[in-house]
Amino acid sequence: MAHRLTSVFAGLRAGLHALVAGLLALVVVRVLLEPVGDRPRWAELVLCAAFAAAYALGARVARAAPARRAAAGAAWVAALTGLWAALVVVVPVAAYLVFPLFFLYLHVLPGRTGPAAVVVTTAVTVAAIGLHDGFTPGGVVGPVVGAVVALLIGGGYRALARESAAREELLAELLATRDRLAAAEREQGVLAERARLAREIHDTVAQGLSSIQLLLHAAELADADRPGTEHIRLARTTAAEGLADTRRLIRDLVPPALDQGVVAALGRLGEQWGRDGLAVVVEAPDGEPDVPMDVATAVLRIAQGAVANAAQHAGASRVVVGLGAAGPDVLLEVVDDGAGFDPVAVAGRAAATDSFGLRAMAERVAQLDGELVVDSAPGRGTTVRVRVAVPGAVGAGR
Repeated sequence: MAHRLTSVFAGLRAGLHALVAGLLALVVVRVLLEPVGDRPRWAELVLCAAFAAAYALGARVARAAPARRAAAGAAWVAALTGLWAALVVVVPVAAYLVFPLFFLYLHVLPGRTGPAAVVVTTAVTVAAIGLHDGFTPGGVVGPVVGAVVALLIGGGYRALARESAAREELLAELLATRDRLAAAEREQGVLAERARLAREIHDTVAQGLSSIQLLLHAAELADADRPGTEHIRLARTTAAEGLADTRRLIRDLVPPALDQGVVAALGRLGEQWGRDGLAVVVEAPDGEPDVPMDVATAVLRIAQGAVANAAQHAGASRVVVGLGAAGPDVLLEVVDDGAGFDPVAVAGRAAATDSFGLRAMAERVAQLDGELVVDSAPGRGTTVRVRVAVPGAVGAGR
């Protein structure tokens, strides 16, 4: 659609250029075939050339800096209007050049200035034609009809321009959302792969090294004086060092905020905001729920965003963060006693701005095929509920 609108604008511009060229050529032919009075023809031709040169400067005006474009455009249109008026005085047929000027007024001049300029130049055109050829119905109706048509086409052009700008803004927002989703998906994929590697290393290499260390230690204790004990002791020490390195690698693979699990991370979140004066109560099971790393990360990020919103935008004094499970689902609920808001109105404003807030939470939940419910109203706080289906999430402990 945007491409088609661009083609329409290009076609309108090309038509305007062709109209100016055709009418100016008509004026030049009229000057060459029918000189006016005793004046030399070169004066009229110089005015025609000046009008053509001034019109060609419009390309440079269009490339002017945005801060100067409006003033430059107004000056350009004023110069064209002055040259046109001078041409009309010496070559009355040049009055018809007012038709492309109509479109320039409507396109370049801001607000109601453009239509006002159309009305004024229409009156000048009618007067010029009437003074030269006499006032006839055709001499009056022709410019008036041309002005009305120009106003209608100009209105349609502006409507198309607004629609094109709105579509471009929507497209930019969609592209930005796509990029955020792609980045979030990459992040989730990296976290999931790191968690998988950590589990695999823990269940294979780390367990194997731990078993080797225990076996070597048992062999060392069984007969500490037999030959080769030093080699056993060295092998046990090497296995212990390898086990320590492996455990350090496992810790590095797990995100620092979740190195001790999502419940511990939520507890640290509450402690952090508590130091800033916000009472955050975390209600969670005693053991760490066995959830995938991508789900744990999403739960933590959503809780962080909800608590930050409560503190920074709602003026809350107390927030309760609840984490639980219902069957195969992980449940997160963040309740605050803040000012509350209208979720529908906020969602509408977020769609027209760069605000991320609730939309970021919704995108995270959508990536996990979960459900997000925001219950709020002005004056009665906010409740954010998240439900994500995770097979095997009901178990606790590891």
